[in-house]
Amino acid sequence: MPSVVEPDPDVSMRIVLALIAPGTALREGMERILAGNTGALIVLGNDKLVQSMSTGGFPMDVEFAATRMRELAKMDGAVILSGDLSRIVRAGVHLMPDPSIPTEESGTRHRTAERVAIQTGLPVISVSQSMRIISVYVAGRRHTLEHPTTVLSRANQALATLERYKLRLDEVAGTLLTLEIEDLVTVRDAMSVSQRLEMVRRIADEIHGYMMQLGVDGRLLSLQLDELLGGIEDDRELLARDYLPGSRKAPKASEVLNELQDLSSTDLLDLTQMARAFGFGLAPEVLDAAISPRGYRLLNKVPRLPPAIINRLVDHFGALQKLLAATIEDLQAVDGVGEARARSIREGLSRLAENSILDRYV
Repeated sequence: MPSVVEPDPDVSMRIVLALIAPGTALREGMERILAGNTGALIVLGNDKLVQSMSTGGFPMDVEFAATRMRELAKMDGAVILSGDLSRIVRAGVHLMPDPSIPTEESGTRHRTAERVAIQTGLPVISVSQSMRIISVYVAGRRHTLEHPTTVLSRANQALATLERYKLRLDEVAGTLLTLEIEDLVTVRDAMSVSQRLEMVRRIADEIHGYMMQLGVDGRLLSLQLDELLGGIEDDRELLARDYLPGSRKAPKASEVLNELQDLSSTDLLDLTQMARAFGFGLAPEVLDAAISPRGYRLLNKVPRLPPAIINRLVDHFGALQKLLAATIEDLQAVDGVGEARARSIREGLSRLAENSILDRYV
């Protein structure tokens, strides 16, 4: 039995969908095939394994063009493209993948496409003449392309959801900032913000998937998403660095973010699971435990303060309350902080504290 090639982890369905998004030459070629009421089998890549399962057909090695692919698809055989999709390597090819590879597809073209994708690890596209659909196979997964208007409708719904979640995130983040300044934060407060950040990130990730499918049709969506997401990834990291437990066994910020990313949708709704990811344990009472931030988030809001200086300030003072109580002379004791910068930090922290408290109580 021929060996089954494990797919390259860098080759994801999203990358392939971006290659065939509206506006690309490959997508134009597939739409021409559908308009001509013909089918097609297209292999996106050419290596020794593909060559070993190919019989018949014609060697081409010509520059790729949508019109050429449309004409070549009229022949009863597969079209094989080069790895960079810039050339048509062969056409009219009969592919013979390992028949023992399991597949749930019923049509000959779709069965062949799935088996070739699994065996070679290369993306394969099947254009169905009878059903008039385009199916993409990547390492055992199948995705049926939808009309851009359908994808755009789903993307707009997801964007509306993201806007609502972002508003709620801003509310809980503002409340947390006030509690930090007053030194009244509990683990529950910090985990609530982390939970909202992760929810926003997941919705944004879904929208990114839609954008890749939309290609040139998703440019406006991209601008809206960038405006909504400004600084979200930085906020996730800063929150993790602020509230990691101080023990030696505590995870690193990157490990916490990976752990949160791997939480199921159900676990994400459980603040206890969030606390576990941070290293606080699973005891229910841990959520009501008092906790103090180190000061990364607040210092990041001070204008023109480099990350290196922020790290030195946190390392020197160790806690936000000590930073808030520090005088200009105390701040100057930190390497790289002169009198002018110390004064700027002192004024910036005071202004942030005053505005935060006013926003909450006025």
